[in-house]
Amino acid sequence: MADLTLSCSCGTVQGMATAITPDSGTHAVCYCRSCQAFARHLQREGEILDPWGGTEVFQITPSQIKITAGADQIRCIRLGPKGIYRWYSGCCNTAIGNTLGASVPFIGLIHSFITPGEQRSQALGPVLFKVFGQYARQLPQSDSLHPGLPLKMLARNLPKMLMAKLRGRHKPSPFFSDTGAPVSEPQIIAKPGPGD
Repeated sequence: MADLTLSCSCGTVQGMATAITPDSGTHAVCYCRSCQAFARHLQREGEILDPWGGTEVFQITPSQIKITAGADQIRCIRLGPKGIYRWYSGCCNTAIGNTLGASVPFIGLIHSFITPGEQRSQALGPVLFKVFGQYARQLPQSDSLHPGLPLKMLARNLPKMLMAKLRGRHKPSPFFSDTGAPVSEPQIIAKPGPGD
């Protein structure tokens, strides 16, 4: 079990991801148009996306994340008024993670916010799922690439989320107040179209 250091590119926003093991979350790469649009919006495609347009994430609970510095720099966008909450640092546009809402014990913590190194590699374990591959820029050579969202991933994540919800692991969250309000008013931007 490891505590991983979190930091934006300029070091203003810092924190920790606590009690991380390969079994505590789900290590995945997402190729969806929305994740690609988020990287473009931040003008950080080279930092966030792999060569095929995938974003590497580790899915855990918000209560496992502690922001220790720069919380006032946390910003949010949504792709459309009902889009998921996509968090980043306002100081240097480092992608932080994606959440579904205040009451859902889930965040896809984006790799660019996790300090790299051997400890990170061991704590996260191998990538288990590569999802929404139908939107990849080109098809990477991978047997595990799935065109959409595989049932195996849902079977792994839904029980974890249900148990986390029963245990109240959606709180405390560095992204939502105790009343459920986002800590930064989300900026609504256009959803990517089929050609984007």
